[in-house]
Amino acid sequence: MIVGTIMLATFLLGLLGANFHPVQAQLSRAAPEGPSGQATQPAAPVRSQMVVAAHPLAARAARQMLRDGGTAIDALVAAQMVLNLVEPQSSGIGGGGFLLYWDANRQQLITLDGRETAPAAAGPDRFLNDDGTPIRWPDAVGTGRSIGVPGIVPMLEAAHGEYGRIEWGQLFAPAIDLASNGFGVSPRLNLLLTGMGPDAFNEEGRNYFFDETGEARALGEVLKNPALALTFKQIAARGHIALGSGPIAKSIIAAASEPGVATININDLRDYETIARPPVCLTYRGYSICGMGPPSSGGMTVGAILGLLEASDLGDQPNAAAIHLIIEAEKLAYADRNRYMADSDFVDVPAGLLDPDYLAERALAIDPAQTMGRAEPGTPPELAAMPGRDHSGENPGTSHISIIDQFGNAASLTTTIESAFGSRRMVSGFLLNNELTDFSFRPVDDDGRPVANRVEGGKRPRSSMSPTMVFDADGKLWAVLGSPGGSRIILYVVKALVAMIDWNMEPQTASALGTFGSRNGPAELERGADMDRFASELEALGHEIARPSMTSGLHIIRVTPDGLLGGVDPRREGAAIGD
Repeated sequence: MIVGTIMLATFLLGLLGANFHPVQAQLSRAAPEGPSGQATQPAAPVRSQMVVAAHPLAARAARQMLRDGGTAIDALVAAQMVLNLVEPQSSGIGGGGFLLYWDANRQQLITLDGRETAPAAAGPDRFLNDDGTPIRWPDAVGTGRSIGVPGIVPMLEAAHGEYGRIEWGQLFAPAIDLASNGFGVSPRLNLLLTGMGPDAFNEEGRNYFFDETGEARALGEVLKNPALALTFKQIAARGHIALGSGPIAKSIIAAASEPGVATININDLRDYETIARPPVCLTYRGYSICGMGPPSSGGMTVGAILGLLEASDLGDQPNAAAIHLIIEAEKLAYADRNRYMADSDFVDVPAGLLDPDYLAERALAIDPAQTMGRAEPGTPPELAAMPGRDHSGENPGTSHISIIDQFGNAASLTTTIESAFGSRRMVSGFLLNNELTDFSFRPVDDDGRPVANRVEGGKRPRSSMSPTMVFDADGKLWAVLGSPGGSRIILYVVKALVAMIDWNMEPQTASALGTFGSRNGPAELERGADMDRFASELEALGHEIARPSMTSGLHIIRVTPDGLLGGVDPRREGAAIGD
């Protein structure tokens, strides 16, 4: 069920103005279709509808639903189910996600929380050793204590009940067909399995992902998943109830069990609730940037970064001075994120974190001539109590889907099972998440203050997922975007927004642009020539430079006078296709 009234989101009209009207795209052009493992995008704008997803087979399944007269929600369900099969390392029905949905008919932006929850009996000592010290993350991820109650299917079913046009069961047909008849193993899936190795998985996962000798399924090998096909058929017939009762529920409970730990039980599965939350919106350069609120930290942190930059001139193309300013703003925003943001049903997240006066005061700490080093959290207005310091993080086992349909509706879904292959425990053909490792392992800090993102029964762990929509000064939908990438998701989305708004880049250029940023640590510059040119200038400003591999997966749709433009991240295997 959806808690609260979806219509609550009409408050957005007050934020963005009352002149919203549906997208009216122009110009027709079909998109080329590339093989798995090769990112593809339309050669020119498309007229009326577009899908950008992390695998061509998922994008094609979604487009078929659009061609059959479906909405963005119909297409989203089809894409998610196919991604579960062909990109199992990143998302699926064993996980959760956050959804932004633009209802063009009602002129409303809806945000739905399908984040996984801790079992009702979970306590703050869940990730502590007997001596009170935190257990190591690698020792937690593959255990039952890491598995949260899945939320993606209930959320998608709730959204479909409100906004879908095609019968629920039909949306599973592409995924059932592929699971039954097979699909080719992609380069990314083969590479990740090879690196992970068979011993990381439970027996069902080992038998599915590896051959009898322990070798990962070969590139291009036709892989079938009859167990998942059967699971899809049951969900198609019964909806999310199929996960909350019967044999699938029993398999989830058995796989999540862990001696001495309060793990998922049948009531946790049956009682899961999708929550309609108010969107988080902030104005930047005349655009309204809207995202997801807590327990996602994405919308508030992206908004804070842009608010801190509003008074700064970032130039008309990437430059070291602008990257320095962005990095410094990100340090300030991440300091506040880590201290204050968590599930707002359990903690008081200060609304003042996005107060313009507070952000203007925080921005005074940004010096164009030198780095501030590590930022400290501020003291925002409306602060009820100072929570403890939190050093929890996230791992990048996530995917993103952006869709605009022929009716002007749009969907931005970031979907996850947390780390690569989640808990590595497969049941009924799908992997269960390890989402609870996104909680702080330490319930209190060194000063004895409770950490906002501590484990509590029924609580949803903090996330950096940042599904985003942008509206122009006239209230028209301007862009739909998001990315996987763990705690760096916020950096990727900010980079794309600055690239499109300040540097006037098209979505494909913005997606491919070298990545940079900071999570209140070193200045992270993606490896490669794109960022090489800025490293020495940033070092001269005092930055400690790190050069990690920053595997974003930005999927963008831009609404232009000539139609819809897609951007698909070349770092992964996605496709942008439309009509």
